[in-house]
Amino acid sequence: MSTKTYRIVVVGGGSGGAMAAKQIAAKLPSGSITLINPLPFIVVRPTLARMTVSANNDLLETAMIPYDKLFSGPNGTFVQGVVHEIKPAKSKKGGVVVLEDGKEIQYDILVLAPGSHWDGPLDIPDEDAETFVKEQRAKFSKASKIVLVGGGSVSIEFAGEIKDEWPNKEVTIVHNGASLLNDTYTDRFRKSLDASLRVRGVNLILNDYVDEIPTDGSAVQTRNGHTVEADLVVATKGPRPRTGFVAKSLGESAVDSRGQIKVEPTFQLPGHPTIFAIGDAINAVEQKQAAKAGTHAGIVAANVVALVSGSKLKEYKGSTEMILITNGRNGGRAYFGFLWGLVFGDWFARTLKSKTLMVPMSRSALGY
Repeated sequence: MSTKTYRIVVVGGGSGGAMAAKQIAAKLPSGSITLINPLPFIVVRPTLARMTVSANNDLLETAMIPYDKLFSGPNGTFVQGVVHEIKPAKSKKGGVVVLEDGKEIQYDILVLAPGSHWDGPLDIPDEDAETFVKEQRAKFSKASKIVLVGGGSVSIEFAGEIKDEWPNKEVTIVHNGASLLNDTYTDRFRKSLDASLRVRGVNLILNDYVDEIPTDGSAVQTRNGHTVEADLVVATKGPRPRTGFVAKSLGESAVDSRGQIKVEPTFQLPGHPTIFAIGDAINAVEQKQAAKAGTHAGIVAANVVALVSGSKLKEYKGSTEMILITNGRNGGRAYFGFLWGLVFGDWFARTLKSKTLMVPMSRSALGY
C-alpha cells in the first residue's frame, strides 16, 4: 500500500499518544494522521496535585495544552471525541474507529494510547475541566483533616502540596505496604520518602487498608481497626486502564485480567498486525509512567514507518526503573535503578521537577 494513502489513527492524546502522532506525522509526511482525544488539550499530569490543591499558580492556563500546534505539517488532524468501538476489517488490515457520536474514521494503522481512569482530583472530566479543578481547590481549602488513601507517588505529591499551602493542616496517608511506594524500589529510597514526609508533619499509617472511602466527611475506619478523624478523604490509589472499548471490540482475550492490552514486543496486538498499543494501558511489566509512554511512542512511530515500507520492526526491551517525586515546590526524592539504586534528594528534585513540574518542557514538546 502506498504511503500516500496510508491513514494512521491514534486513539488517546496523553504523553504517549500525542508524541506518537507527532512523530508519525513527521516521519510520514505523505500519510494522513488523525489524533482522537476526549479533551481538546493534553493535561500535564505531574501538575495535577498542585493544580487541584492550590490556586496560587498559573497551571490552569499553562498545564492544559491545546493540540493546535502539535503537527508541524498539513498531514495531521485532531478530532475531539470518545472512541466507542473498533471495527477491524475481516482481513485484519485496517478498519474503522467509531466514536460515541456515531462518527466513523477509517484507518490503515491504528495506535491505541487510551491511558487510564483515575479517582478523586485526578479524574479530570471530559467537559468543564476548569470548574472541576476549582471545586477540588475549594474542598482542600475548606478541610482541616485530610486523609489520603494509597501510598504511591500521587499520595506523596498531594501531601507535599497540601503542606506547602497549609503547614498546619492534618494530613494522613494510609498505605498497605511497610513503606511508601512498592518493592520495585529499594528500601533505602522508600524509607527516605517516609522520613521526608514525617519531618513535615504528615502522619503515615502503614501495613493497613481503607476498604470504604466515606464521602460525607466522616471518620475513616481502617481494616486493622484504626479510626482516623477526617473532613476530606481523597482516593490516591493507582489508575485503571481505559480499555473497555478494546475488550468490547476485539474480544476479552485482547486484554489481561487487569484490563491491560496485550502486546507483542513490537507493541502490536497479537493477531492484529496493524494495531499497536502503548502507554499505561498495556501489559508491559514495568511501572506506569509518562516517560515510559514517551519511549513507547518513539518505537511505535518507527514501527509504523517500518510496517508501511515492509522493513523489520523494532522490539521494546524495557526501561530502567526510575522515578522523581516532588514534596512540594522545594523538595522531593529521585531514584535511578542503576548499580545499587541511586537516590537523590531535595536539590535534585527541585531543580528537575518540583519548581516547574516540567510544564515548559511539555509545552515545548507540543509546539508552544
